[in-house]
Amino acid sequence: MKPLTWAIIGPGAIAQQFAAAQGALGRKIYAVGARSREKGEAFAQRYGIERVFDDIPQLLADPQIDAVYISTPHASHFSWMKQALEQGKHLLVEKAITVSSSELNAINRLAAEKKLIVAEAMTLFHMPLFHQLKRLIESGKLGKLKMIQVSFGTVKEADLNNRFFNPALAGGALLDIGTYALSFARFFMSEQPNQLFTTVSKFSSGVDEQCGILLQNTQNEMAAISLAFRAKMPKRGIVACERGFITVDDFPRAQRAQLSWADGATETIEAGETDRALQYEILALEKYAAEGANPLHYLTNDVVALMTDIRQRWGIRFPFE
Repeated sequence: MKPLTWAIIGPGAIAQQFAAAQGALGRKIYAVGARSREKGEAFAQRYGIERVFDDIPQLLADPQIDAVYISTPHASHFSWMKQALEQGKHLLVEKAITVSSSELNAINRLAAEKKLIVAEAMTLFHMPLFHQLKRLIESGKLGKLKMIQVSFGTVKEADLNNRFFNPALAGGALLDIGTYALSFARFFMSEQPNQLFTTVSKFSSGVDEQCGILLQNTQNEMAAISLAFRAKMPKRGIVACERGFITVDDFPRAQRAQLSWADGATETIEAGETDRALQYEILALEKYAAEGANPLHYLTNDVVALMTDIRQRWGIRFPFE
């Protein structure tokens, strides 16, 4: 499988991890696009990147680029994704991939028309541990899946102008950390939830600060999710079945889980490496591009649909929508 020629839009902190992951794979990134040419040139020098653009449409028009990694704030994703697809580029996009299902549906239609691959850089979808855990659950050894619990809380500075609390930048806990928690739940549930209950506490800017979400599907699998932007909580996911439960701490890039059986016995399950999280995403996108399909994209579609529904129930609409 021939490596793709990559470009980055948005040389921020997560893009630095992406560039380091490319380097660990023995690759060099071809181009970087940034609003500040000075920032782009500093990034390029650090990671040995050949070309720097402060005009993103010009970057996207470069015929040498096969795939684009988009790591700008999520309010800008839709515009860059649309332009990249129109220029024939495969896409790996940071989460949340879009702010709504209407945006993602439009992207999906365009990608299908252009025969291009779109993947969300949702680390847990590509971590080997999660696929091993899913195979364990599907084997039936733990009995029927009954309940999933997910918590994720962090403390963000109460600044109305930063992206976390600014509605003009699609702020709020749901799109920033909730996408991880919902992705954890949806990954293990056998089908999309058809029942949803939620409550929210809003920040003074009107975006969601903390919330509780309950989900259930027709298989009677349930999930309870707690999110907070002004309270520290563990990034912990628990998958409970009839004969035992699995606990995954620091779940977004986990390489280890604890299996607790109903009789009190425990065991540790390990797979993959946390430090290779972004390498797994890069290799997955290239595999999908070679095969012509992303088999995990339905998970992204389902999670964005849930977030869209939840936000509508809360009455939160961003100024640009």
